[in-house]
Amino acid sequence: MSQKSTNRSALKIALIAILTAITVVFTLIVRVPTPIKGYISLCDVIITFSAYLFGPYTAMIAGGLGTGLADIIGGYAQWAPFSFIIHGLQGLLIGLIAKKGAASGHSIDSSIVRMIIGGIVGMGVMAGGYYLVGGMFYGFEPALVEIPLNLMQSGVGVVLGIAVSKSVSKAYPAVRELSW
Repeated sequence: MSQKSTNRSALKIALIAILTAITVVFTLIVRVPTPIKGYISLCDVIITFSAYLFGPYTAMIAGGLGTGLADIIGGYAQWAPFSFIIHGLQGLLIGLIAKKGAASGHSIDSSIVRMIIGGIVGMGVMAGGYYLVGGMFYGFEPALVEIPLNLMQSGVGVVLGIAVSKSVSKAYPAVRELSW
């Protein structure tokens, strides 16, 4: 392995660690309790940002680990394994869809469309995943209340994730080299 690829690997590991920590902070800093003993937060902002700027695998790891750790730290340990899976899958799918658009060399407008499509898929994964888990824990009828709250949370994440990732990419184009 060359020195350059070793340095890139070290940078990716450091990046994932930092994004995981930021995901924990974004998850814990604003928590609005929901009726079935969960909460909504700003975690989707950093998950979508990570997916759009650094790719599906970074978003999967940082999103899953960050939200799972935040659940444990914040007193919602029963949700931690599910947050790990749901938000990990959310980050992975958003990143894969957005990356496919970026890799195909389409125009900026097409890239934003792919980001939006990926974000909508991620919104469905997140809201649907928590609906299923909430339904198993507390009943499917009470869990229905969570769907609009989770869609709102992830929708804010998509909008802010696009804005911040585009801004950072424009200000620091070299950061795109850390995507995988």
